[in-house]
Amino acid sequence: MSPKEVRKGMESATENHHRTPGLRGAQTTTLFRVVNPELFIKPNKPVMAFGLVTISLCVAYLGYLHAMKDDQQLYEAIDSDGERLMKRKTSKWE
Repeated sequence: MSPKEVRKGMESATENHHRTPGLRGAQTTTLFRVVNPELFIKPNKPVMAFGLVTISLCVAYLGYLHAMKDDQQLYEAIDSDGERLMKRKTSKWE
């Protein structure tokens, strides 16, 4: 055997014994990997940024709807004198 072949055999032997840290290097079943893919897939920064922006916009929209709710709780009423008034909607429980 040439020295290159010996070195190549030693490198492949050390590669087989090298462990990856965390769950990526653990012996797991295919079912476990299918059920828990987030443990084995590397993070994708563009997808994470898109998700963060999307969730932020959803929360902002819900906040906007909550802020506009007060404007919708007024209605125009006419009193006994015939004057138009803006009244707040009240609940039957109040």
